Amino acid sequence: MKRILKILGVLLGVIVLAIAGIAAWVSLSDMPVYPVQKLPVNLSVDSASLARGKNIVENHCAHCHRGDDGKLSGRLFSPESEGFGEIWSGNITNHPTLGLGRYQDGEIAYLLRTGVKRDGKLAGPFMMFPNISDEDLAAVIAYLRSDAPSVQASDEKHATKYSFLAKALIKLGAFKPLPYEGKPIITPPTSDQVAYGRYLAVAVYECYSCHSASFETNNVLEPEKSPGYFAGGNPISDHDFKQTPSRNITPHPEQGIGKWTPEQFQMAVRAGVRPDGSVLTMSMPRFSMPEEELSAIWAYLRTVPALQATVTASGK
Repeated sequence: MKRILKILGVLLGVIVLAIAGIAAWVSLSDMPVYPVQKLPVNLSVDSASLARGKNIVENHCAHCHRGDDGKLSGRLFSPESEGFGEIWSGNITNHPTLGLGRYQDGEIAYLLRTGVKRDGKLAGPFMMFPNISDEDLAAVIAYLRSDAPSVQASDEKHATKYSFLAKALIKLGAFKPLPYEGKPIITPPTSDQVAYGRYLAVAVYECYSCHSASFETNNVLEPEKSPGYFAGGNPISDHDFKQTPSRNITPHPEQGIGKWTPEQFQMAVRAGVRPDGSVLTMSMPRFSMPEEELSAIWAYLRTVPALQATVTASGK
């Protein structure tokens, strides 16, 4: 019996030392560094491309990156209380050292495709847009390089401070860059409303990301495989970090938007007003996207499976 207890004591000691070693490695070692590529980007600065880039950046990117100065200088994205540390969105103005002024166009493209910054480190598990078309990616970069007020150089500087949990997830590979295969991605024709609507809802504005079951279970590369695809229930924070479950926007007649009209859908997206006159929480951004895009997204949402969910009408 003493021999068994001695062996168990030794094994316990080894386990404790191993855990302590891993904890020290997570806490003290540098964050992983990945290879960086400069992707070919065909920038166009014609009025149509800049308008397209403005539409995407101001409707989507600005929601996370709009700072107190009114520019895309970054804001507190996740407070320490949420478990991943104090996480700030990046300064994506044209500042030469604090913003995107230090990036080459191809480095921005690689960051958006994979989540890898120019220093080889991961921009958290948030900055990854693998499904956006090459044309729209170039339009986004062109707008970020423009003289628009939102992207003029801001000297705002914020430091993300990851928690032990976030560091462990990144260092152990739970959060990692997306693969880049280099295959061309083409924008679907606007004449195909369903295909174009899917592209907007999945690749450009990433509506599915908030409106599926959970950020943790979303499938970034194959969004349709995300649990609860468009059925809502994902806790979404507004800028004051008050959480509200996202709304079921499948065609379910009771729990979804199956009884809504296209006009009611547009009113909810643009003004945040439901058919019954109640107002959506501010965790749901107010989008000023063109009617052509809203109509296409509506057409696509009518085709997704009508799933049940338990989100109440107070949802996002």
